[in-house]
Amino acid sequence: MPIDLSERVRLCLARRQLVHAAGGRGNIGRVKVVFLAPAYPPEMQQYTRGLAEVGATVYGVGDSHPGSLPASVRQHLTDYLQVPRILDEEDVIRRVHAWMRGREVDRVLANWEVLVLTAARLRELFGLPGMSVDAVNGFRDKQIMKERVAAAGLRVPGSVRVLREADAFAAAEQLGYPMVVKPIAGAGSADTYAVENRAELESALARMGHVEEAICEEYIDGEEFTFDTVSIGGVPAYENVAQYLPKPIVARSVESVSPVIVTVRDLAQEKMAKGLALGRNVLKALGMGDGFTHMEWFLKPNGEAVFGEIGCRPGGAMIVDQMNYTSDIDLFREWARVACWGRFDAVRPRKYNAAIIFKRARGNGRISRIEGLGRYLRRFGEHVVEAKLLPIGTQRRNWKQTLISDGHILVRHADWDTARAIADAAANDVTLYAE
Repeated sequence: MPIDLSERVRLCLARRQLVHAAGGRGNIGRVKVVFLAPAYPPEMQQYTRGLAEVGATVYGVGDSHPGSLPASVRQHLTDYLQVPRILDEEDVIRRVHAWMRGREVDRVLANWEVLVLTAARLRELFGLPGMSVDAVNGFRDKQIMKERVAAAGLRVPGSVRVLREADAFAAAEQLGYPMVVKPIAGAGSADTYAVENRAELESALARMGHVEEAICEEYIDGEEFTFDTVSIGGVPAYENVAQYLPKPIVARSVESVSPVIVTVRDLAQEKMAKGLALGRNVLKALGMGDGFTHMEWFLKPNGEAVFGEIGCRPGGAMIVDQMNYTSDIDLFREWARVACWGRFDAVRPRKYNAAIIFKRARGNGRISRIEGLGRYLRRFGEHVVEAKLLPIGTQRRNWKQTLISDGHILVRHADWDTARAIADAAANDVTLYAE
């Protein structure tokens, strides 16, 4: 039976409503996503939620027992595959391939640094859209990364790949001291050392015995910032810059420091221009596709912006939470919308400088008392959006193994200097003791 014009209009409107409800652009039905590690690290639970909220069917893959998954994760999963070891790439690929046989899959995604290559290999196996293994390797292997960025005419630190101690000593002769040595595929400044001489290099190498491959690079003196994006086809749909105070290489080596990270509200200021341009060009040089990126860069005293490193995944240490507080936005959901539908729908005003302060307890053992928190909250409470410190009686964490340490305080303010002052007060005036 022919459909009259009014019926065609009604069906067209109904189709548009369905597309909008699913979060898509010209897509009917749900996008079927294999998401690696949906519950761990803990922030992955938010990305799992985001995927479900934009209309994805989520197939989770992890090594946690299904019964141990938080209810907040289980409710967003259509199915779940438990594997013996999520970091056993060959085994995971084989098991996921068998598990998905006879089912449709549209995307394979991962936001944990150690799994981005596994996701890329699965995409190529299934013939799915997304970044290739070669493209992802440019974000994972620091030496390949720097070579590709340098080939685009961008400023990178001089660097040398090293496999043996002798290679590191030869690199020091080439690069000179001070020098930085770190894993070729590391993340979060773990096992990263700045060395001033041969003796310090020998000490660093002794502590890196478990690292199979490393990179030695030129030490860059200057302020250190991030460049974070949610990108569509390599073009940022959302951009963020944050400053590390002090630089991560210092914060990860001095226990008494309370590391602070502050997002920059005003990205239009001249000081940020070279870093933003550098970051956008790095994305082009490395062939970024859709999703999060997290880059570190340096601003030297002479105004030169120098590339540090980049990952095609969100930054750790709660940087996405900071960005959410900066713009009153939900980037967990917007990332999912980009990954599934190629769209970023949220408005993007930058309202605040958001600062997170990670606290480290003094002493060893269990948290025995917290001093200064009450006074701090009475003074700055209206600007504090989170204050999550380990409760009394809790075993303090190993500060060498986690930047978040023994809890955090997260604050925000529209004025940069005021935000810095509030953050400095949290760093200096609030103290945890472990006895």
